[in-house]
Amino acid sequence: MRATLHTLEQTIRQRRSADPSASYVAKLAARGRAKIAQKVGEEAVETVIAAMANNRAEAIGESADLIFHLMMLLADLDIPLDAVLDELDRREGVSGIAEKAARPRD
Repeated sequence: MRATLHTLEQTIRQRRSADPSASYVAKLAARGRAKIAQKVGEEAVETVIAAMANNRAEAIGESADLIFHLMMLLADLDIPLDAVLDELDRREGVSGIAEKAARPRD
C-alpha cells in the first residue's frame, strides 16, 4: 500500500504545476487550498453517505476519492505522506483513548 500511495504522492506533486486545462490536479491546485479542502470535505461526506447506505462499491470509490483529495491537500501544505505514515506508526499499539488523552489541549 505504501508504494501505491507514494506513487500517487509523486504524481500529484509533478502535476500540480502542469497545464490546468490538461490536468485535474493542476486545475484543482490552481483554485487554491480552500477549494482543495472543500473537496476533502465533500468526499468525506460522500464516503459516509455510501457507508450509511451500506453500498460497499460506492464506499470503495468514495474512499479512493477521499484519499486522493487528502493527498492533494497534504501536497498543498507541503506535508510529505511519510510524516502522516510515521504518525500512524507512532500511534500503533497505543489505545485510542490513551492517545487522545495525551494530546495537548488547545
